[in-house]
Amino acid sequence: MRARGAQYGRALAALGAASALAAGAAAPAAAAAPARGGERYVALGDSYTSGPGIPRQTDENCARSSVNYPSLAAKQLHQKSFKDVSCSGATTGDMWRAQGTNAPQLNALGKNTRLVTLGIGGNDIGFGDIIRTCAGLASSDPAGAPCRKQFTPGGKDELTARINATAPKIAKVLRDVHKKAPNARVILVGYPTIMPDNGVGCLPSLPIALGDVPYLRDTEKRLNTMLRAQARAAHIRFADTYRPTAGHDVCKPTADRWVEGARPENPAAPFHPNARGEQAMATAVVAAVRAH
Repeated sequence: MRARGAQYGRALAALGAASALAAGAAAPAAAAAPARGGERYVALGDSYTSGPGIPRQTDENCARSSVNYPSLAAKQLHQKSFKDVSCSGATTGDMWRAQGTNAPQLNALGKNTRLVTLGIGGNDIGFGDIIRTCAGLASSDPAGAPCRKQFTPGGKDELTARINATAPKIAKVLRDVHKKAPNARVILVGYPTIMPDNGVGCLPSLPIALGDVPYLRDTEKRLNTMLRAQARAAHIRFADTYRPTAGHDVCKPTADRWVEGARPENPAAPFHPNARGEQAMATAVVAAVRAH
């Protein structure tokens, strides 16, 4: 048990970067630069869009990569007029307010915009804090589900409630995207597979109690289901990035892993897509655009 506890401790320490990204630590408080709206393709979103830790980083404040899925999709779709304003730590609120040096993301839209991709919602439900809490509880009951117990007091699932509370925020963002860019096709992008789609977890990449792995997996699936429903309600396309990335989760060998664990072995932030993961997400986005 001492060896296993040490593994949990080292993995938990590695979660600081992920929690900082989710909290928006990548973007220091500063006056936001004005944004000129109207590029034909505009990418909005959080760290799963921006690609923290993946070389080459083009914006250290927002941890934005030159090979994140919007940049790759822009090339595949031959978009010469392209602006990526995604930023690590972003919530739906950051669509309207400045996030450090990053102006409100909706400012980048205009009547000339013809394509918008949006990946948001994970930070609204507190993704970073959820992972940190679950990892912190894991050593108390490695074979059980201490995190599920923490988030389901009295039988009510707090994380499901957070997802439900985020739904109207997503709907509001989509309405305002349409107002700002009335001529644009809009693609709402889901989250990739993080936990193993079946089976148990893995240490030290996934410092989560065995019973909590399916609980967190189902929580992410509920988040994606909510996003899909909001896309349908808004009559826009949903890019499913979960199914294309299944089998490439944090527990897979380094060469087969598209989402990194608590201690990344490929360049990426903890519990975030690496370059191959961003490529898979780009493929899903391009397919959704072409099917529009």
